[in-house]
Amino acid sequence: MSVAVCADVGSTYTKAAVVDLDGGRLVGAASAPTTVGSDVLHGLDAAVGAATAAAGVGDVPWYVCSSAGGGLRLAVVGYEPLVTAQAGRRVGLSAGANVVHVAAGRLGAAELAALRAARPDVVLLVGGTDGGDADTLTHNATRLAKARWRVPVVLAGNVDARAGLHALLAEAKVPVTVADNVLPRIGVLAPAPARAAIREVFLRHVIGGKKLSRGSRFARLVRAATPDAVLTGVEVLADTVGGDLAVVDVGGATTDVYSVLTPDERADGPGREVTGTLWRARTVEGDLGMRWSAPGVVRAAAEERLLAAGEQDALAAAAAVRAADPGFLPVSDADRAVDGRIAALAATVAVRRHARGAATGERAGRDLREVRLLVGSGGVLRHGDPADARVVLDAVLTDHAGGWPLPRAAHPVVDVDYVLAAAGLLAAEHPGAAAAVLRRHLGG
Repeated sequence: MSVAVCADVGSTYTKAAVVDLDGGRLVGAASAPTTVGSDVLHGLDAAVGAATAAAGVGDVPWYVCSSAGGGLRLAVVGYEPLVTAQAGRRVGLSAGANVVHVAAGRLGAAELAALRAARPDVVLLVGGTDGGDADTLTHNATRLAKARWRVPVVLAGNVDARAGLHALLAEAKVPVTVADNVLPRIGVLAPAPARAAIREVFLRHVIGGKKLSRGSRFARLVRAATPDAVLTGVEVLADTVGGDLAVVDVGGATTDVYSVLTPDERADGPGREVTGTLWRARTVEGDLGMRWSAPGVVRAAAEERLLAAGEQDALAAAAAVRAADPGFLPVSDADRAVDGRIAALAATVAVRRHARGAATGERAGRDLREVRLLVGSGGVLRHGDPADARVVLDAVLTDHAGGWPLPRAAHPVVDVDYVLAAAGLLAAEHPGAAAAVLRRHLGG
């Protein structure tokens, strides 16, 4: 049997799964607390050791992704807010980044200070379509060079200015990586080259720079940011299913929504986005989560009028307890009921934002009517009662007051075995195994 171990070093737990590459089966799995306080390799080695022992295998290849230490923090600097800056933000999200800052126009002293204050790991510098305006992109690159900027920059703007600006930044000792323009023409969004460049920078600079481990072994093991690996897994699942799908991942700090749509006539006509349509998209809701961001769920649910009369105060108190103790574990039926309610609200609000376009920046929103498969992920869904997980997904699929057209015939399923990340890690080298494990465990 040919096997590999796939591991995700998360902010709280490290999960490992041993995959049979021939049959597309999970043959062993384990988890361990992520040891950010000492060295993340301790938790990673513990999880992988337990998983391989359960599978009865020894030395096997490792495929690792990570969101430990806050994952990948990205800032976008663009030409103007409605086109290139928004396009850059969408590309950053698709690359598995947490977009912590978006600036548009010429960087002045105040704008540069705000950029520094956001503490990005990477800056995506964009601006102008190919052959279009290059003045703003040139100004911003020059400003970063003169400011002795040392955070890695991915330069993905007007192709006509690219070579000169790369030389300028490199001469100023700014770590710079070049990618094709994210918006080569109005209405054409090209995320793949910049997404690959951001991944390269994440692996080369960010993992080691976060000081998560004392040596270089961890940096050598990690192949992707976790959300990037999950999006790749979602893409493989969509290709396997052969239709539109959506994933809602309810975490402790954020709730992520992924959707894969089939390009068709929705891309054309007078309502077409000037920034282009990203058919395979991810959004991150940093105020919606089960622990750190639980109070944000209650506030957002109240704003969306999702709370019953008299419910807000009690739920807010419970959310505060969870935010104060991110390691909180429900031990009673009442605790589990509160967790289920928070999860349902987080999922509902996150999908509302994603579908209405509030999170994606698309004026027409995301058309999810043809979604055939709705996948739920996150510890609260994987480890809870299956009936409770179904309630969370049903809340999304019956959200008639959400202001977005619901899927006509979506089948809900929970990623109980956490195979989306594993499939994403395997996709490049073992595409058959990636598709097979998704088909077996998610019913694609």
